[in-house]
Amino acid sequence: MAVRAAVLPAIGAPLEITAIELPDPGPGRVRVRLAAAGVCHSDLSLSDGTMRVPVPAVLGHEGAGTVVAVGEGVTHVSPGSPVVLNWAPSCGSCHACSLGEVWLCANALNGAADVHARTADGTDLHPGLNVAAFAEETVVAASCVLPLPDGVPLVDAALLGCAVLTGYGAIHHSARVQTGETVAVFGVGGVGLATLQSARIAGASRIIAVDVSPEKEELARAAGATDYVLASENTPREIRGLTGKQGVDVSVECVGRAVSIRAAWESTRRGGRTTVVGIGGKDQQVTFNALELFHWGRTLSGCVYGNTDPSRDVPVLADHVRAGRLDLSTLVTDRITLEDIPAAFENMLAGKGGRALVVF
Repeated sequence: MAVRAAVLPAIGAPLEITAIELPDPGPGRVRVRLAAAGVCHSDLSLSDGTMRVPVPAVLGHEGAGTVVAVGEGVTHVSPGSPVVLNWAPSCGSCHACSLGEVWLCANALNGAADVHARTADGTDLHPGLNVAAFAEETVVAASCVLPLPDGVPLVDAALLGCAVLTGYGAIHHSARVQTGETVAVFGVGGVGLATLQSARIAGASRIIAVDVSPEKEELARAAGATDYVLASENTPREIRGLTGKQGVDVSVECVGRAVSIRAAWESTRRGGRTTVVGIGGKDQQVTFNALELFHWGRTLSGCVYGNTDPSRDVPVLADHVRAGRLDLSTLVTDRITLEDIPAAFENMLAGKGGRALVVF
């Protein structure tokens, strides 16, 4: 069956909106009709080669939809089930999984090398980050679909697949923000907005949003920011000025650039925690001297997929949505069509907006 999809023909090439041929779901696989897919900076990182995947590929890793058909052996969902796509399913048997660190699963992205579909001329296509959500329909491994809990709008639920899990996990699992602590969030994109909301849910007393764009202040405050700082070389000093000259208890960096990682580190109080969520390139070198590492006593940690277990955390997030503590709609800055994805990439490169949502 032919469906429309956004195909990356080669690293660095523009996306092509074209028809592809999807196979029927075989054993252990599920066919999903997409309701929506988020346009994440990680998709941009795939297209420019910062993150390596086999090409040509159908991109898109943050999505939700309805099950159309299931293959033999699939029992946890059935046709008609609303689902969230999970781009990083854990294998349950590697060393990281044995430690309970499923977000570091060594085999999570093995499916990216599979043949997912074919173009009209028979060219093999790979599934990007496993789920190929930039398409009207997709066929994925059963482990890549999570039942969507009741009470969560299907279109908005697409954001649960990456941005919200990442932002929530950065606050609750990586930095482990406690009630009354102060938090700075660097980067007010989709993940940054989710991080701001999660800091508010955690009970942070002061939440400082940092971004290069003055236009994002309204978005940031709607998500929970109590203060807004325009990024500059003086950002750490401004943040210390807002926190009694101490710095924040927790800084979360959602950009992936050396300058913002360094600023987040310098904005953190002595003994505080700096968590890096943003995915930077190998050219982004961050340096520290030995004396400052000793003197400041800060903790610097990376954060993969929010250090989350999606099967555990999606139901928790659904509870927050139903209770009104988490508003998924405020994370969406643009609702677009499949054809608009290349323009959304350009907006991300220009630092504009929060999260664009492709609605099918």
